[in-house]
Amino acid sequence: MGDVDSGPSAGAADAILRGLQRTGRALVDYALPPRCPACGTIVAGDRQFCLACWQSLHFLDGPACARCSIPLPDALPGGEMQCGACLADAPPFDGAPSAVAYGPAARTVALRLKYGRRVGHARLMAGLMVRPLTSLVGGGEALLVPVPLHRWRLWSRGFNQAALVADELTRLTGVPHDHDLLLRAKATASLRGKGRREREKIVAGAFKLAEGAKARAAGCHLVLIDDVHASGATLRAAARALKRSGAARVSALCWARVVPDALASGNIFDFASLDSDMVDERMTR
Repeated sequence: MGDVDSGPSAGAADAILRGLQRTGRALVDYALPPRCPACGTIVAGDRQFCLACWQSLHFLDGPACARCSIPLPDALPGGEMQCGACLADAPPFDGAPSAVAYGPAARTVALRLKYGRRVGHARLMAGLMVRPLTSLVGGGEALLVPVPLHRWRLWSRGFNQAALVADELTRLTGVPHDHDLLLRAKATASLRGKGRREREKIVAGAFKLAEGAKARAAGCHLVLIDDVHASGATLRAAARALKRSGAARVSALCWARVVPDALASGNIFDFASLDSDMVDERMTR
């Protein structure tokens, strides 16, 4: 009795599956080609900037203040320099790097994630935040804590963009996250157009530790995760709450940071009036 043909081998089946996947991907790209997340130009692959938008990004990887991470172009690399603002009034966090300076491309990506529901942008942002996160934690243990939204804001938006970015950072780096360590205790008004003292007053008492947070955070390096670092009022309020947990260190990491270089570039946006709680702006394109 002859051998029964059992069909294609496992290797052949895998090859067929890969071929079908490539064909399906080609059909999808033909019908819905990947586009630059900032300007919408057709690009070679998903979550890729076009050349013009990529070249417009200002990566913040040079000398910076050891406390707030504002760029200090004239400082020596590797030094523990602090800016004048931190020397006069030290923030409650130990380092607050961002991947890029806040400009048109970085702004569009953040707003399309937050208000345009382009949740895939969280993976793009996290991918460029891996390097500063790695430098920040230095190979040690850390815990990512996304800046929380108030429950009313969360219900209306449907997701917390900082939590999505934290999830992607965990996936890319293995650094764990805790979405429930820090809570938004009260809803706050928009910080747009407010002076520093008024911003600080608005966010005072906005955050509190969750039940059992001290046991989870004691001795840890906590890293706040947010999309945009502008005035810093929200990050400072959140960091003060985390300091009460007994954490060994509290830092912050954001996608984009408002810096003087961005203002000097001719960007027309009112950077100083913005914060991580930017006014709702629909980015649906």
